[in-house]
Amino acid sequence: MPLIPEEPQIHESAQGPRATPASGRTAPTPRPVPGPRPAAPSRPGRPGPVRPMPAQRTPRDPAVATPGPAAPAAAVTPATPQIQLIPASVEGALDAAEEAVDLLLDSGRAPGEVLVVTTGEPHPWAAHELSFGEAAYWAQHDAGDDVFYADASAVGRAASRPVVVVAANGGPAGVAATALPLALGRAGALLIVCGDPQQINSVLGAGV
Repeated sequence: MPLIPEEPQIHESAQGPRATPASGRTAPTPRPVPGPRPAAPSRPGRPGPVRPMPAQRTPRDPAVATPGPAAPAAAVTPATPQIQLIPASVEGALDAAEEAVDLLLDSGRAPGEVLVVTTGEPHPWAAHELSFGEAAYWAQHDAGDDVFYADASAVGRAASRPVVVVAANGGPAGVAATALPLALGRAGALLIVCGDPQQINSVLGAGV
């Protein structure tokens, strides 16, 4: 007697109710191929069983998709500070420097961003503060809270600031030639020089 295959156990909600045979159990009749099954209801706390098909991946071009060796970082060149010349006599260079500082502060510069250098007679503020000793004087420089006034001989010790103002108000011969390049090296964004244009151009270059 031939074996009768068992019917697969399919849920009634998916295939509909099964017909009850009229008498006994006869050989199964060919059944139509069922269509696609509807998605089963989701279970609480878990995502539904129907998953979206993963997006088809397009073949990658190795020449495009494979990254090559990282290019070396470009060298960062420090920006050259802008140079501004304010013509002034030896006697009026310090006053011109004071006016330049006032304009800088009025334009929004913080006092701690400005360094003032004198080539001749020191600024009265510097002379007053040095009377209390160099330690107290340089402590104010290190604090960086206010405009700092320094003699040209001390520029090498002063730290860089965004703006440096030089008052070429005399001094020993050749002091400007030494102080101006040092002041330029201390200026982060702007160097203002108050003095004789011919002397300044001869040190910093024509066209300043």
